[in-house]
Amino acid sequence: MTVKKQDDEQAIGRNGILPRTFYARDTVTVAKELLGSILVHDAADGLTAGRIVETEAYIQGDPACHASRGTTPRNRIMFGPPGYAYVYFIYGMYYCFNAVSAPVGVGEAVLVRALEPLEGIHLMRLRRGRDRLYELCSGPARLVQAMGITREHNGADLTRGPLHIRSGAARGGIRVTTRVGIREGADLPLRFYLEDCPFISRK
Repeated sequence: MTVKKQDDEQAIGRNGILPRTFYARDTVTVAKELLGSILVHDAADGLTAGRIVETEAYIQGDPACHASRGTTPRNRIMFGPPGYAYVYFIYGMYYCFNAVSAPVGVGEAVLVRALEPLEGIHLMRLRRGRDRLYELCSGPARLVQAMGITREHNGADLTRGPLHIRSGAARGGIRVTTRVGIREGADLPLRFYLEDCPFISRK
């Protein structure tokens, strides 16, 4: 199904960076309204930025959520405060980037699955070892590599500092589907992406 993104001008900081109040809301709402926003990383080797075009929500009561069994050393960032990065390692090979959402004490987050590359594309290509624009950020592991995000960014404050998210506009409608690459909770409609966008990930 298709839903429309709603503007939330009060949730936009003066400098364009999304403030903590943006994240301290219902996680499904945050996942939808992050679409069109700009993920920015001003790293030592250069600045990269991409428009968020695909997200997934991970919520309480969801067996696929890392916080579903309570607080652990790995997932403690998910329990707040909101507006921080949750970066984790999967399959012994890849990192994934999430934005912690919901009020303090609620273990939830939004996985950023894909970006439309906007700035620092040459640097993204060097990091990824790929030339085609589509291959740079069309998947959670790809975008983390292209953006230069590492384990060191786990717990980074997304409302300030070199890794942050700025307000931006979604183009067109938003599609809602089930999530990708999971077994438990696979039937939940918690994946969101921009309609007709060529940069989303593939199943």
